[in-house]
Amino acid sequence: MRARHGLRGLLRGLRQIEPASGDLRLPEADSELLLRVLCHEFRTPISTLTSLTRTLADERRELTGADRRAITELARDQAVHLQTLLRDATAGTGALASAPGPEPVVPLAGILREAAALVPAGRRRARATRRAASCPVPGGRTRQVLVNLVENALRHGPAQGQVGLYAALRGPGLSILVTDEGRVDDALLAALRRPVPTVGMSGLGLWIVRQLVATDGGTLRVHRLRPRGVALEVLLPAARPVA
Repeated sequence: MRARHGLRGLLRGLRQIEPASGDLRLPEADSELLLRVLCHEFRTPISTLTSLTRTLADERRELTGADRRAITELARDQAVHLQTLLRDATAGTGALASAPGPEPVVPLAGILREAAALVPAGRRRARATRRAASCPVPGGRTRQVLVNLVENALRHGPAQGQVGLYAALRGPGLSILVTDEGRVDDALLAALRRPVPTVGMSGLGLWIVRQLVATDGGTLRVHRLRPRGVALEVLLPAARPVA
C-alpha cells in the first residue's frame, strides 16, 4: 500500500524535530506558520498534477511505457496527497493530536522515476547506482522532498536548462542530488541557513524540505557546479538495500 503523506504526517514530523539536532526549530502554537505550510503543500501537488497532465496531453512528446507508468504513479500519489491535505485541513488541530505511526519504506528507485517524470525528457538527466536504487527510504517523506526539489529546480532554474537526479551511496549514507543550471545566490544560501521561515512563502519550500529530511536523521546541502549550475544534496542514513 502506498504511504499516505498529507498535512498530518508533515506537521507531526515538524513537531518531532528536536532543537538540539541543529538550527531547526518550529515556534510553538504558530498557527500562521501551519497555515502557510498547508498552502505550500497544496501548491506543490497542484503544480505537479498540472505538469503531468500537460505532458500526457502533448502529442509532440514521445513517452515510453516506463515514462507513462511513472507519471501515472506520481499523479495517483499527488491526488491522494491532495485528498489527505483537504481531510486534515477540515479536521483542524485534531490532526496533530495522535502519535504518528512508522513511515513505510520503499526502494528509492521508484521514487526517483516518479520525480524524474516531472522533467521533460529532453531536459532530464537521471542516474542511480544499483545499490542506491535498491536502498529502502521513507516513502512519503522522500517522495515529497524530491518532488519539492525538482519543482523548485523547474521553477527557478533556466527555462530550457537541464535538471538532474542522481543517487549513490557515500560512506555510511545515501546521497541524492537534484541539479539545475541556475546559480547559488544569497537568497538560496539564506533559505538553507534560516532557523525559522520568513513571513510569506519565499524560502518556505526549502525550509519544509529541511524539516522532512531532518526527521529521518539526514541533512540538506548545496554545491556549486562547474562550469555552471547548482546541486541540492539530500544525505540520508543508508539502510540495508532491498534484495
